[in-house]
Amino acid sequence: MNYFVLNLVFIAASFFALLLVPKNRWPAYLVAMVPMLALTAIFDNLIIASEIVAYDASKILGLFIGLAPIEDFAYTIAAVLIVPSVWSAMTRRKQKQAEKK
Repeated sequence: MNYFVLNLVFIAASFFALLLVPKNRWPAYLVAMVPMLALTAIFDNLIIASEIVAYDASKILGLFIGLAPIEDFAYTIAAVLIVPSVWSAMTRRKQKQAEKK
C-alpha cells in the first residue's frame, strides 16, 4: 500500500464530515486551512531536512512541496475538516436534546 491510498481514507472521511457542517461555515474552514497548511509545509520540511523522517520513494507520488511529499498534507486537511465538523455535529445534537427537555 502506498501513502496515496492510505490518504484517500482520510480525505474521504474529511469530505463526509464536511457534509455535516452548514455551508455558511465553509469559509471559516478555508481560513483555518491556509495557516495550517503553511505550518505543515514549514515543519515537515524542517523534520525531513534534519533526517528525523524519511519516505520510501516507491510509496509516494513524487510530488513535493519543498522536501515534503504531497501526501503529508492530507492529514492536515483531514484534521482541519474533521475535528470542527464533529464538534459542530455534537454541539447541534446537544442543543436538540436540550430543546426536547
